[in-house]
Amino acid sequence: MYVCLCVGATSQTVSDAVERGASTSKEVAAACGAGGDCGRCRRTLRGIIEATRNLQHAS
Repeated sequence: MYVCLCVGATSQTVSDAVERGASTSKEVAAACGAGGDCGRCRRTLRGIIEATRNLQHAS
């Protein structure tokens, strides 16, 4: 699913950035562009960051 329409970033793109070490919405923006323009998706980005972290800790 697209989470950032400004750059066409999907939830998988964001998850991949988090798996590579991004831990804030600013770091995600630096890694893949999501959240770097208008900012409307930042709440969703934070949710994906949290969910991905939880999955990493559960493994």
